[in-house]
Amino acid sequence: MHDDRRITEVRLQRFVRERLAPAIYSRTIPLALSSWDAPDEPVPALEAMRQEFQPQEHGAAWGKPWGTKWLRLQGEVPESWGSGPDTTIEVVVDLGFTIEAPGFQCEGIAWRPDGTIIKAISPRNQYIPVKLLGGGMAVDFYVEAAANPDMAQGWTFAATPLGDKSTAGDAPQYRLGTIAIAELNQTVWDLQQDVWTLAGLMEQLPVELPRRHEILRSLERMMDVMDPDDIAGTAAAGREALAEVLSRPAYASAHQLVATGHAHIDSAWLWPVRETIRKCARTFSNVVSLMDENPGFIFACSSAQQFAWIKEFYPELFSRIREKVRAGQFVPVGGMWVESDTNMPGGEAMARQFVEGKGFFLSEFGVECREAWLPDSFGYSAALPQIVKAAGSRWFLTQKISWNQTNRMPHHTFNWEGIDGTRLFTHFPPVDTYNSDLSARDLAHAERNYRDHGRGTVSLVPFGYGDGGGGPTREMLAAAARTADLEGSPKVRIGSPESFFRQAEEDYPALPVWVGEMYLELHRGTYTSQARTKKGNRRSEHLLREAELWCSTAAVRCGDAYDYPAAELQRLWQLVLLQQFHDILPGSAIAWVHQDAERNYQAIETALEAIIGQAAAALLGPGDRQFLLNAAPHARNGVPALAVGEPGEPAEPASGTASDGGYILDNGIIRAVVDGDGLLTSLRDHASGREAIAPGQRGNLLELHRDTPNEWDAWDIDEFYRRNVTPLDRAQAVRLEREGGSAVVVVERLAGTSPLTQRITLAPGSPSLHITTSVDWREREKLLKLGFPLDVRADRSAAETQFGHVFRPAHTNTSWEAAKFEICAHRWLHVGEPGYGVAVSNASTYGHDVARSIRESDGGTTTTVRLSLLRAPKFPDPEADRGRHELAVSIRPGADIMDAVQEGYRTNLAPRLVRGGSPVEALFSVSNPAVVVEAVKLAQDGSGDVVVRLYESLGQRSTARISAHFPVRNVLATDLLERPFEAPGVAATDAGADLNLRPFQLVTLRFARR
Repeated sequence: MHDDRRITEVRLQRFVRERLAPAIYSRTIPLALSSWDAPDEPVPALEAMRQEFQPQEHGAAWGKPWGTKWLRLQGEVPESWGSGPDTTIEVVVDLGFTIEAPGFQCEGIAWRPDGTIIKAISPRNQYIPVKLLGGGMAVDFYVEAAANPDMAQGWTFAATPLGDKSTAGDAPQYRLGTIAIAELNQTVWDLQQDVWTLAGLMEQLPVELPRRHEILRSLERMMDVMDPDDIAGTAAAGREALAEVLSRPAYASAHQLVATGHAHIDSAWLWPVRETIRKCARTFSNVVSLMDENPGFIFACSSAQQFAWIKEFYPELFSRIREKVRAGQFVPVGGMWVESDTNMPGGEAMARQFVEGKGFFLSEFGVECREAWLPDSFGYSAALPQIVKAAGSRWFLTQKISWNQTNRMPHHTFNWEGIDGTRLFTHFPPVDTYNSDLSARDLAHAERNYRDHGRGTVSLVPFGYGDGGGGPTREMLAAAARTADLEGSPKVRIGSPESFFRQAEEDYPALPVWVGEMYLELHRGTYTSQARTKKGNRRSEHLLREAELWCSTAAVRCGDAYDYPAAELQRLWQLVLLQQFHDILPGSAIAWVHQDAERNYQAIETALEAIIGQAAAALLGPGDRQFLLNAAPHARNGVPALAVGEPGEPAEPASGTASDGGYILDNGIIRAVVDGDGLLTSLRDHASGREAIAPGQRGNLLELHRDTPNEWDAWDIDEFYRRNVTPLDRAQAVRLEREGGSAVVVVERLAGTSPLTQRITLAPGSPSLHITTSVDWREREKLLKLGFPLDVRADRSAAETQFGHVFRPAHTNTSWEAAKFEICAHRWLHVGEPGYGVAVSNASTYGHDVARSIRESDGGTTTTVRLSLLRAPKFPDPEADRGRHELAVSIRPGADIMDAVQEGYRTNLAPRLVRGGSPVEALFSVSNPAVVVEAVKLAQDGSGDVVVRLYESLGQRSTARISAHFPVRNVLATDLLERPFEAPGVAATDAGADLNLRPFQLVTLRFARR
């Protein structure tokens, strides 16, 4: 037989484009338009409707960047329309959409005149059923149209001023398209869905498979039986021609896909938070409208913050969502406040993501999420399995690891083992997207890509247009119905994430195991971009620690005389948690987002300083004695951990003397030599006498690298940055100063064109050298690193993560190790060999790299630790990081892991000196410094119970006793949500607990007060 396959396929494409698609709406009538432009920020719907609307021309240009145009649409439906058995009346609204990138352009939402939401208007969801408008055959409603500019710009990553409202200009971004009443032919629409499903499936099947040709000939017969001049009249015959081929059941061994409606909406990214709130309203209104028509449709929605926004700003929509939650259709998932970054948030912040998220879902809906849902975060901390389990959850889902540049993860369904040994059932949807449209291509990719065939048979596919694209559509539901049991396709069923996980657990009981972090081999620049945002996060985390500790102490010690500010602390926690969203804290958002973040952090600091001041005043009483409030988990300057006391006698002042054009700093604990270029040529601790700086090398070396990633500017650092480096090894000035008892070497130099000053400080009694780098950063597309070449043969580094630390090889034996050329650490990073190590801590820096080399001179090993201080990416914020910064680092020679842990707190919790009348005993003491108290707070339920969160910090078996120094009724181990929890190794006593903890074990204890 002659092969006319390609001829028929081209015929089909043109038939669909020119005959079938235009026939869906057989008749249209333009609506009368009027409009009002909001002068600045959006206003509530009823306020907008009270404005004076002016006549609006069809097809007109509209929309300055980030502006809002309100359209009023009016008209009458002709009496004869919609009378047929398969016709319905809709309003079609095209705001000037393009079919590509549905979430990255203008958007709209339709409102009734009474201020209730109808549904959204999106690029691939432009219709509004007239029956939803009310008013019979009259059409009268409003559309709130948002002129969000196309920040993506085809993902060219070109610098653009559009991300900052002050530089975005006022040129119209869009031109109105068709806005009309339209008569939809349901049979033609159904035929279009039949064709789309079958044609897509045909394209995915091998040419040699009979099924492909069977589909082709059925589509050919469909075109033959239809009249191109009467599509509506012959559509039923066309469907009949396809019925048999659509009815063929799937293979018995076909992969099973659980399709869950979803709309991944970044809580801020290429738009500000204020626009995210409207994106959520648009998408969620689409979803509940689709649920009204499809009772079997299930939609999974994460991020309690987004629900909270809807509750605050769109209460009527929130009540509709609540009804759908009760019906089991609108399913809260994830249990987190936002889909946060997991690399950089501190341990307590990571815990609070679940405390606040799950707490909201429980209080508002009575729903407990059992899965952690993080499709799009940029790598996953090795501490996460324990935190998820401690929050009462049991499953984990992400998709982002499919973006790895170098290595492919070996499984899609597996057990993930964290730093403490906790294992968590984990799934990566093999469809490799969280925005599937359930096309045949997506379904076939999921089946082909699944790496656990022969052991597992089921995977999950999240479907729906995200980021304001409108979520799932009726076309997607039609595709799911047609592929439920279709030969050549995986079997698709609509279901919830929980139903998937329970099926997968039963389907695949003997799971493989992945141990340790799930490092994303991409987006490594997110540890460094937008340094001010990162500094605000770190500062806020530690201020919250202090505030909760001293407020709890005041509540216990002062009784009714002090009112614990629970609501305000929760508000501030939630604001900090929002900034930890995976495009805010990582620095990958537009300028507007980071300007908002910096304002928020300033407000957080102001509020928390006031709270701490009030608690301290209540605790100490009036007086003029000086006290140290020691919020650290270790004793400091003679004051026990978590206590308020008079500081001990100051140590002998550090000495600073000139030597060979440089200076020698010595405080009797460590000795540092700084040369005439402001570089560190020697660093010794007197206890060991050992030199930390590698022979012939110099520490405190700033290096300026070219930073031009291939794509994803703010996100990526590509390995080739190392090939272009300028060492900043010449100083403009070096001088010695005194600062109290400290000796300070001040170094001035240029980093490119950026003036930079370092203060190298040795304080009395300090075991570490403190370096503060102040810079007016004027560079573009440059990376500033600070390095220390150490005389240590380290085969791995230890980097702090949540409730512990993670080891990473310092060598590059395999591609997995080579890919980790930029790593994340929290407050400290440690490298060592048996008997000796060095700790490098920081006050706001997360990006690091560790490299090793063998010296020809003596055969020794140099392990170089470098911190990534600043970047200057051009997209999406062309002014990212430019301006003034102050970055603090300390280096401690002769340090073990416990020293590193303590150094991290020392660098991040500055001494807080206050005046008052009397000292305050700590609420708790812990007998072993290996067991670290991470948080002290009052219980969430308002009972007045005191909650302590602590963890084993050294990565070894540790025993300790925690004792309460206030009357206690009983002590209970709890989960993160402060509910009773089985905690191995925890034995309650009359006023505390005896602890026998495994490495990195996390424990939450609840102390009921008498």
